[in-house]
Amino acid sequence: MSGARVVFTRHGVLRGVRQAVPLVIGTFPFGLVVGVISDAKGLSLLETWLMSGLVFAGSSQLLALELWTEPAPILAATLAAFVVNMRLAPMGAALAPWLDWLRGLRLWGTLATLVDHSYALSAADQRRGGRDAGFLLGVSLALWVFWMISVALGHVFGAAVRLPPGHPVFFAATATFCAILVPVWQGVRRDLMPWGLAAGVSLLAWSAGLTAPWPLMAGALSGAALGAWLELRRAR
Repeated sequence: MSGARVVFTRHGVLRGVRQAVPLVIGTFPFGLVVGVISDAKGLSLLETWLMSGLVFAGSSQLLALELWTEPAPILAATLAAFVVNMRLAPMGAALAPWLDWLRGLRLWGTLATLVDHSYALSAADQRRGGRDAGFLLGVSLALWVFWMISVALGHVFGAAVRLPPGHPVFFAATATFCAILVPVWQGVRRDLMPWGLAAGVSLLAWSAGLTAPWPLMAGALSGAALGAWLELRRAR
């Protein structure tokens, strides 16, 4: 995309909203789960909405809720959410060809709503030569709006019906994360070794008795390090 000027148009935003529809369908059960667990942990609907709107990261929300007890472990939950959300830093760096052209509310609104799903779609669009940064904001805003709706419905649903542990609806989070790996996969040669190492290290850390978020952090850092080393070798 070198030499091509990045633009930000309403058409790009609307195209992003349309492209987000399949992801909205997939993440809706994920939001319901977050709402149900929030109610089970004693959070009010307002507290759940504030956390969902400001944090807007299902994985870190679930991790924080798993750690939530009385009295609330504020420091531990904050650290866990910070470690999990560190992955957003390299995502932002990868989207720099778009983000570097944005200023003001367009930039901060895009960064505030950036999540795995919007990154995956936008990175794929970028690789195809896309240069409309409005696409990223459109995907992110659509996901944010429906996330807020699904979390609220989950909270109300959780207050009415208590789901037993292991209920199929709780698999929604895992299924969603598996689905978003598809558009970012760049082939066996580039991704198999880093992804395999990340998974292996995470499982080893978990089997060694480490609790969240350390297995995730160990896997992410090891996989990222190997991926960066392989990229440097190819660039020589």
